[in-house]
Amino acid sequence: MFAGRAFLLICLIGVLTATPGQAAQPEPVEIPAAAHTLDAWLAMPDVERPVPAVVFLHGCSGLTVFGRIIGLYDAWSRILTDAGYAVLMIDSKGSRGLGRTCEPGVGRARMYRERPGDAYAGLDFLQKRPAVDPERIFLIGWSQGGGVAFLTMNTLSIGRPDPPPQHDFRRAVAFYPGKCARRLHEAPYTAVEPGAWATVGPILILHGGKDNWTPAGPCKAFVAALQAAGQPVEIVVYPDAVHAFDAPNLPLRARTDVTTWRGEAPLVGTNETARKAAIEAVLEFLASDG
Repeated sequence: MFAGRAFLLICLIGVLTATPGQAAQPEPVEIPAAAHTLDAWLAMPDVERPVPAVVFLHGCSGLTVFGRIIGLYDAWSRILTDAGYAVLMIDSKGSRGLGRTCEPGVGRARMYRERPGDAYAGLDFLQKRPAVDPERIFLIGWSQGGGVAFLTMNTLSIGRPDPPPQHDFRRAVAFYPGKCARRLHEAPYTAVEPGAWATVGPILILHGGKDNWTPAGPCKAFVAALQAAGQPVEIVVYPDAVHAFDAPNLPLRARTDVTTWRGEAPLVGTNETARKAAIEAVLEFLASDG
């Protein structure tokens, strides 16, 4: 028990250490949603407005620890606000009063079912702000949030409002997404008939070749099928990277507080080469939208 707590403390030290920057500090906001209010954090760049914006979807451990935004998301917020984007980080876990949803169970199933609606609530919130360009809003998700990004971008997304927004998400980035397998995005799990999956906009997946928590293999096969069907989905795999490779200052460790579906301890940790390449890839991908 003590070893598990000690390891968790090491991880928290890593994830709570963000990259220094001059970006504006995120401010807490509340987002109206269908069933309840969502807690979120909004960071605005100090540039001429209106600006493009990005909605963040966190992983299964949540957005904050001890009331502080986890360093992975804070670092990305600084990177993107420095590049001129507004950033909205939605606390889907905390807003529902849930604990960690990394293990199979009602909480995790609920997160996958309800979080596409969170994404669209965030889109609507941003589109109503005069300082944001309503036609240039993007989506980025990590791990569980990456899987939710896929579910959100699907043309038959359970989260899309009726009638749909005039301007949908332009593009999405999914880091080492959960549930990235073709069978999990078709009937009976979704309303998509086999072979009919389609996206409302381009998607970029950034994955680690040594990720044993959300392995890249099934995701690569899913992407190959989507590309064969003409869908604008791309995957980049960094060969030596593991889960959370883009987190700043996170020592390479095997987590002892959770297991993979194979019963293994998930490997997590920063890969600086992959992290730098991912930052360049994300900025280029978003900017290429025009």
